[in-house]
Amino acid sequence: MKQALKLVGMFLVGILLGVMVSGAGIALFTDMTLAAFFGKLFRLHIAEVIGFPLLFICFFLITLFLQVTLHEAGHLICGLASGYRFVSFRIFNFTWIRKDGKWVLKRFSVAGTGGQCLLAPPDRPEEEIPVCGYNMGGVMMNILTALVALGFLLWMEDLPFMLSVFLVFWVIIGLFLGVTNGVPMKLGGIGNDAYTLRLLRHNPATKHALILQLRINALIQEGMRPKDMPEEWFKQDAATIDYKDILQATIGLMNVSRLLDREEWEDAYRLLEDVKSHSSELIGILQQETDAELLFTALVTGRMERAGELATDKLLRYIHLYSRVSSSKQRQLFALALYQENDREKAETIYRSVVNLREKYLMQGEVNMDIALMEVLLAQEA
Repeated sequence: MKQALKLVGMFLVGILLGVMVSGAGIALFTDMTLAAFFGKLFRLHIAEVIGFPLLFICFFLITLFLQVTLHEAGHLICGLASGYRFVSFRIFNFTWIRKDGKWVLKRFSVAGTGGQCLLAPPDRPEEEIPVCGYNMGGVMMNILTALVALGFLLWMEDLPFMLSVFLVFWVIIGLFLGVTNGVPMKLGGIGNDAYTLRLLRHNPATKHALILQLRINALIQEGMRPKDMPEEWFKQDAATIDYKDILQATIGLMNVSRLLDREEWEDAYRLLEDVKSHSSELIGILQQETDAELLFTALVTGRMERAGELATDKLLRYIHLYSRVSSSKQRQLFALALYQENDREKAETIYRSVVNLREKYLMQGEVNMDIALMEVLLAQEA
């Protein structure tokens, strides 16, 4: 009951804020005064009183979706113009890739992100690879389209009332996304576009990590397993990693994937324990990823007490949440079934499910690795 009341309260507050923002926007950007706006609002029929707030919510959701799409399109256009190669384009959890000359839609999500445009960097020396356009293209697109809409509001006369309201939402959301990505800051522990660009321009290690991560992700999406990638990509001195830098920390976890793919369980376990010792420096999602793979390696290497410590309700919820889009999470659930629950039948069911759905996963190199590892572990426990 309390949860229902909370949702109703949030809904009403959202309606009130929507009406206030729309009124302020109309008064600022059109000839209509605030008094005239609210006067027109108060003369509405009861059905219109209910319908208008709902319409405002629809305007908000539509403009948010379109501005997020344009933000990622800005990354895409500026990245391609800088010599990068297309890999994938994601809006919320809908991801488009090119496979065999055709567009393919897959499902994938990353906590803390509303979209993502992944490109592969050009084949040049790192110091010659541009990063500004690719990183800031989204900000430029949001601000540009918001200013165009603002121009319509300021200079076009006799715009229909509803179109004016829609354009107000368009301007506000466009500028909001532009500012929150264009002013260097961290949101939810993750650096925005401008924050990342600042790191890239002042820290060669961060730029190296970004370029390497983009290349690795491109090959994994195209089906290459980590163990088949150039060994020099993964030669990273753990002592030099800045774990507060998400890009540098991610390369360390990619090295773990390579060790797992080579079945070097003990080396992977030691590296993960080292990464975990820096948990206070890692953002939330990397803490969870580290714990999930550490749980897997603890189970595989027979460290059942350590696995029990790691298998918290919070971590298990995280693994289950992303098991629908990530084969690595299915592999971790497989290990829990095989080693902790001693349920081989359940483990085999998970394995068969991943095999049957392998083409649905976005990261094809990862799923190829995970299927192979599950087959090895099943054979060992036969």
